[in-house]
Amino acid sequence: MDISWLGHSCFRLRGKEATLVTDPPAPTTGYSLARLTADIVTISHHHTGHDYVKGVGGDPKIVDGAGEYEIKQTLITGVQTFHDTERGKQHGRNTAYLITLDDVHIAHLGDLGGKLDNRAQEALNGCDVLLIPVGGGKTLNAEQAAEVIAQLEPSIIIPMHYATPAYKLAGEPLDPVDKFCREMGVTPPEPLAKLSVTPTSLPAETQIIILNYRG
Repeated sequence: MDISWLGHSCFRLRGKEATLVTDPPAPTTGYSLARLTADIVTISHHHTGHDYVKGVGGDPKIVDGAGEYEIKQTLITGVQTFHDTERGKQHGRNTAYLITLDDVHIAHLGDLGGKLDNRAQEALNGCDVLLIPVGGGKTLNAEQAAEVIAQLEPSIIIPMHYATPAYKLAGEPLDPVDKFCREMGVTPPEPLAKLSVTPTSLPAETQIIILNYRG
């Protein structure tokens, strides 16, 4: 299974039987989806940077909210969380997803606003790959991301939702990924174009992977 970062909170997960895209961003964010196609699109919440479904071709199935789904041999569990630390009073709800594709378990946290409650932690526990926001703003900052990582203990951490030269969403500044790496006590690794992962290739110790923006 291959993981590519398409900017902001958007990833393309390409498996043997299906291609899944998470949180497609609108062009106003500065990111371009080009001629992207998918079988499945997951939406964490409705916002310009996360629900640009019309930018994804191929007539994909849309997964938008909590529940259990099985589409093209891909298992998806949507877990209700919150977009802030006040149980949604500021910014509403957010759906995190546990996606099982080619026997690899990937958790996409959308715009999670704070630590996971016990219910959400239990639902997402056991993820192999964690796609986690780190840039602050209206979602996790570096310190909060480190706390959530400690809750889930994934094998691979892929940061998302941080400042890049492409990012242009006015009025919503984000921190760079280097701040997250400092919080985690690591030197920023050399970015990869994509990550290929299988159950047998997972590292024995937690590893941070940075992906290049595909566009």
